Amino acid sequence: MPGASAVRAASAERIAGRAWAHYLTPMTTTIDQPTIALTPAAAARVAAIAAKQAKPAILRLSVEGGGCSGFQYRFGLAEGVESDDSIAEVDGVKLVVDSVSLDLVRGAQVDFIDNLGGAHFAVTNPNAASGCGCGTSFSI
Repeated sequence: MPGASAVRAASAERIAGRAWAHYLTPMTTTIDQPTIALTPAAAARVAAIAAKQAKPAILRLSVEGGGCSGFQYRFGLAEGVESDDSIAEVDGVKLVVDSVSLDLVRGAQVDFIDNLGGAHFAVTNPNAASGCGCGTSFSI
């Protein structure tokens, strides 16, 4: 039978072990990043195009292999939302991205630029390591 001092020492070790376990347990942090974003300017342009074509105001962004940098963005009006789509909605206009393309554009923002250089949809993609001069293709 252990003596009282041995019991106290074993008890102190267990208590200290539990206190240190808190510091030794790996901690994970989740950073919420928007999946994809649509600016109000892009939403207004999609709404105008959809109204002219009598289609739903749903812009589909997809990524395909090709272009001068390896991947290229593709835009088009969609008839509806697919089951694997991620959706961003602004002013009733939806931007949809399929799950495969989303891996390449997660956290990106789609804007509409109208200036002396022309009018076009532009993607600001935090995953792109480089892009081409026209802004339609990128590499990871």
